[in-house]
Amino acid sequence: MANYPAIAVERLTRSYGARRGVIDLTFQVQPGEIFGFLGPNGAGKTTTIRVLMGFLRPTSGSARIFGLDCWGDATQVKERVGYVPGDVRLWENMTGEQFLDFMAAFRARTDPKRRQMLLERFRVELDRPIKQLSRGNRQKLALVQALLHDPPLLILDEPTSGLDPLMKHEFLAFLVEERERGKTIFLSSHELAEVERVADRVGIIREGRLVAALPIEELRRRRTRPMEVVFAQPIDPRQFADLPGVRVLTVENNGRRFQLGVQDNLPALLR
Repeated sequence: MANYPAIAVERLTRSYGARRGVIDLTFQVQPGEIFGFLGPNGAGKTTTIRVLMGFLRPTSGSARIFGLDCWGDATQVKERVGYVPGDVRLWENMTGEQFLDFMAAFRARTDPKRRQMLLERFRVELDRPIKQLSRGNRQKLALVQALLHDPPLLILDEPTSGLDPLMKHEFLAFLVEERERGKTIFLSSHELAEVERVADRVGIIREGRLVAALPIEELRRRRTRPMEVVFAQPIDPRQFADLPGVRVLTVENNGRRFQLGVQDNLPALLR
């Protein structure tokens, strides 16, 4: 596995008849990195993940995980992946304990110590039927089943959906620890702040096309924050001209109110 990228997507297109899916995607994810996959709802993130998991066949192009074809070698691929779908649906008449036992039976081995560690860390409810659990507790069950067999690659589609802020923080910290253990993580999200906290690189998809793939530091550098500044007296807009990363968008109220675009240069602007 070490000689291959964890994920290699080459000119991947998946269409749904007349409906758009994803178009001509090319990117790689290297072993031992967290790759954030960013885009608005409907951009093509879930379609990409379903191709990676072997649930959808590419219309054209290829998708490989550790050198294995995601469609032709789907069984071997799934052995190496921990997967959380974006629309978690569990067997509702099972208890949490029964569900984890059921999922573990599909794996060659699971470590009881790792299982106990995950249950304690994420405070999972095991005794009640799943149909009685809150959305957040269902999500935690889905996360634990994906992590249970200690896979080398995690493919996570909106994994923090439904989690409370403290548990979201705990889960993201856990992902960083897993990366330090050598795991590769493909993290799909529409929340920039979430991806910024943990990712090494990020791919941005919009309307089915990959529009950028760049290190997270470069994403931060490019990001423009909208800001509104109101002055007591009118200000000449040219006073902002010498501030790098600060752009005047609009001027209102006779030069007293400014709408600005600011690229990580807030201290200079405030001075």
